[in-house]
Amino acid sequence: MKGSNPLLRQWKDQNDGASGRRSAGAGSSTNAGTAPSLITINLRKDTEAAYDSGFSPPAQTTAGAMTMDDVIVRTAMTLGTVVLTAVLSWVLLPVDQMQLGRSYGIAGGAALAAFALSMIQALKSRPAPALILAYAAFEGVFLGVISAAVSTHIAPGVVIQAVLGTMAVFAGVLIAHKFGWIRVTRRFYGFVIAAGLGYLLLTVTNLLFSQFGDSEGLGFRSGSLGIVFGVIGVVLAAAFLALHFRQVEEGIENGAPRRDAWLAAFGLTLTLVWLYVELLNLLTLVREEDIF
Repeated sequence: MKGSNPLLRQWKDQNDGASGRRSAGAGSSTNAGTAPSLITINLRKDTEAAYDSGFSPPAQTTAGAMTMDDVIVRTAMTLGTVVLTAVLSWVLLPVDQMQLGRSYGIAGGAALAAFALSMIQALKSRPAPALILAYAAFEGVFLGVISAAVSTHIAPGVVIQAVLGTMAVFAGVLIAHKFGWIRVTRRFYGFVIAAGLGYLLLTVTNLLFSQFGDSEGLGFRSGSLGIVFGVIGVVLAAAFLALHFRQVEEGIENGAPRRDAWLAAFGLTLTLVWLYVELLNLLTLVREEDIF
């Protein structure tokens, strides 16, 4: 099975050549497969049934293979860059009530730069640490300015709630995955990818309508409908975290090269940023609607 997201199928594309060289050098038959992708589930047909039953292929002992420590260190570096630049942006780029347009312009420019860098990385054959850290820095600028604007002029205190909510969701999904309460099967993967693409399409459509029509677009980011849409976004982001956790496990079990720890860090950071933005918007709408 192969996902349609270019980011989520990157690991397999960059390792097909290396797997072929290993097979030829050992004189193995043409049935030798490649290791499953870090960011996409791509198994041979003869192992799909075992995957659905929770079976994991035996680990390979390969020199220079990725370890959990590699993933943790690189994820800490990437997320640390996001947090550092967010704090600096909050302090050095204060949001003035009279110049909200300028602040939102800075945030929008940083978001576009981060998106462009993420697309470049998604299309590259191997991870580029400098590119990933630059993406994290621009994401931090975007989050810092937006968070300052929301906390200062829209919903004071909601940023702390969004941060705590992001940490709680991350920890909850990690625990659920660790104890087997969430099983990432082919069906689960297909549903999450399809739902994510649909959610992205609706978000982009709503953004276009807000820019060229009604300021609230199609209403997916405001009012009661915005709250429902936000809850769906949070659930989807949590599901993508489960996919990432499973892919990291598969990469380690199958001897993925150490450099692919940067891909794991990239995917986790991207999803956590998405989760935080969804929670920030959702909590702001809940307060505005005075639901609780």
